[in-house]
Amino acid sequence: MPSTVIEVRTEHPDLVEEGLIEAVHSALVTAFRIPEEDKHVRLVVHEPRRFAVPPTLAEPEKYTVVTVDCFAGRSVDAKRRLYAEVVGRIAEFGIPRDHVTVIVRDLPTESWGVRGGQAACDVDLGFDVTV
Repeated sequence: MPSTVIEVRTEHPDLVEEGLIEAVHSALVTAFRIPEEDKHVRLVVHEPRRFAVPPTLAEPEKYTVVTVDCFAGRSVDAKRRLYAEVVGRIAEFGIPRDHVTVIVRDLPTESWGVRGGQAACDVDLGFDVTV
C-alpha cells in the first residue's frame, strides 16, 4: 500500500496529469507487485518560485520528484526496477530522464494505520512486501 506523491513545477493538461498518476501507479504495480486496485497516488503542482531546482537543468520547469512511502521489506532490486519504471514511463510525457528524482522511504508496518485504524502489522495486507 505505497502512498505516493508526484511533485511538479508546471501545471499540465488534465489528461497529462492523469497520465502521470497512472504511469507512476503502473510502475509500482510492476516493480513492487502491489495489487492494481491499491492506488494511492497524488500529484502536487508547485509554483516554480516555491520549488527550487538545480540551475544546471536544461528544462527546469519539467523537474519532477516522486516520493514513495511504503512498507519496509522491498529489495534493492525491486527499488531499482521502480526507479527505472517510473523514469521510463513518465518520459513518455516529455519529462527528461535526468529531470526525475525518485525517493523511496521504507516504514515499518506498525507505523501505518489502515483499514479503520488498525496497525498494518495486525492485518492481512493481501500482498507480499518482500519482493
